Amino acid sequence: MRNVHATRADALPGAIVATANEYPVHHRVARHRHRRSQLLYAATGIMIVGTEAGRWIVPPERAVWVPAGMDHEVKSLVHVSTRSLYVDPAVDPALPVDCRVIAISPLMRELLLETADLPLPYARGSRADSIFSLLVHEIVRAPVLPLDIPMPADARIAARCRAYLRRPSPHETIDDWCRDLDLSRRTFTRRFRAETGLSFAGWCRQAAIFAALPRLAAGAAITPLAFDLGYDSASAFTTMFKRVVGVPPSRYLAQSPPSA
Repeated sequence: MRNVHATRADALPGAIVATANEYPVHHRVARHRHRRSQLLYAATGIMIVGTEAGRWIVPPERAVWVPAGMDHEVKSLVHVSTRSLYVDPAVDPALPVDCRVIAISPLMRELLLETADLPLPYARGSRADSIFSLLVHEIVRAPVLPLDIPMPADARIAARCRAYLRRPSPHETIDDWCRDLDLSRRTFTRRFRAETGLSFAGWCRQAAIFAALPRLAAGAAITPLAFDLGYDSASAFTTMFKRVVGVPPSRYLAQSPPSA
């Protein structure tokens, strides 16, 4: 099923359905929800998925899992080619119940690219049924990637987080935030970790990744980007990026567009 609007996916028949869509640069899919869980895969391009709980960045060859019933919106930062898999949660109780970005193995990639032309509805025991069943198994075992930026429930801390996301800087300290929010360091640290699941330093590193990836996708050079984000050198930024993502920024978005 190609070029099916996200809000129409719920009308498609079956416990598992798949769609393929192309989104132009800066396209926005307004906030919506699905009765099935959604695996949204970026075959090419880069997207940001937003929910009340936080934001997830989806670079090429990665996918975001959005549980059934969760309100979310999608924005493409460059032209994006997607595959979506919609899965009834009853299909497998081991499926994730939280939003997450996952790594896509070579096997998953080929299976997801194949789904766009599978018939709907499909017969039990058919080739389509086997492909979808194998994909469910692969989703359950897929590694989770640190590409989310959780937002705290506390309104004042969340506002401070949003301001930081607009212009992240490694030179801001936890004491700066505590002073701005009129909170003791102990209270702030306890509340921040409880509401985001991350330390303050870990959250700030994630924020820098969020600021950097769209610009890297647009072709920004690493050295001026590092300085603009407040790093003293390109090597310092590269070290931070590799610590969080696992590869240096020069390699991270060097993906060849797959043929579909």
